[in-house]
Amino acid sequence: MALSGAVSLGGQAPPTPATPNSQTAFDAVTASASRLPRLRSLLVSRRGELVLERYFKGARATTPANIKSASKSVMSALVGTALSAGHLKTVTDPVAPYFAADLGSSADPRKRAITIEHLLTMQSGLESTSGRNYGAWVTSANWVRYALRQPLIADPGTAMEYSTGNSHLLSAVITKATRRSTWQFAQEALARPLGFTLPRWPQDPQGIYFGGNDMLMTPRQMVRFGELYLNDGRVGERRILPEGWVARSFVPRGRSRWGNDREYGYGWWIRTLGTTTAYYAWGYGGQFIFVVPDSQLVIVTTSDPNVTRERREHLDGIYTLAEVIVGAVEQE
Repeated sequence: MALSGAVSLGGQAPPTPATPNSQTAFDAVTASASRLPRLRSLLVSRRGELVLERYFKGARATTPANIKSASKSVMSALVGTALSAGHLKTVTDPVAPYFAADLGSSADPRKRAITIEHLLTMQSGLESTSGRNYGAWVTSANWVRYALRQPLIADPGTAMEYSTGNSHLLSAVITKATRRSTWQFAQEALARPLGFTLPRWPQDPQGIYFGGNDMLMTPRQMVRFGELYLNDGRVGERRILPEGWVARSFVPRGRSRWGNDREYGYGWWIRTLGTTTAYYAWGYGGQFIFVVPDSQLVIVTTSDPNVTRERREHLDGIYTLAEVIVGAVEQE
């Protein structure tokens, strides 16, 4: 089943058969996957063909998953499409002109140096609104203003500090630059060319769609999104993302302080799977879209987002599954 073809995303068409060697590995992967209690789906696409599709614990192909922070990779793609359409000029443009009232006249002057690229790479320098600060942020009366008025803990562009507030500011920029909601722009510029529609997801008190969390996609739609990056931003002959955007997105620009094996580009994480570099959208609880260009692979998992004490074991299990899949394909 070619994902770029006319097969319905919600249909139950069988995957394309794998080769005998990879089939043995896929059978072992499926058995291991079924033992991960929170895993709900595992899909593998190679060269645009769905070669493995399994659902667990009653999950179905038609059920949208909350992709959590994998939404940040989608937000990055929307920045790319806004650039391609001329709504934005360049990622080096400062964002302060979009937020004059929210910054306030007494704002640290360094905040006026924050650019779109700084938000994409989590290098705004603003104190994080994630982790222990998340609850206070999402219960505030104005998410954009709250994020912008966080103190600077580093000069913009000098250090990575993961913060969903950065991605939400990107959603606000998109809304202002395109003069339509982020959801509407996402439908027109991204989802429709990929052959599906996006359900509405939460908005902040001012109506800005949540940038960087709580988007809904089915696992097959997640595969399609991954294929867009595997195909250098094109769907067939149609270019969706600007030329060179995927390559720039995959350049390591920061490193997580929570793990030396995790680097970050434009809304995409970067790590090795075995000996191969993978770029991945990562959502809380085990929502993943792995893009592995050297192997022409997209690997998708969704999981129950209600995390239990085995959170680390679950994530390690998913990474192991992905490594086995990549290794099996490389040995063909």
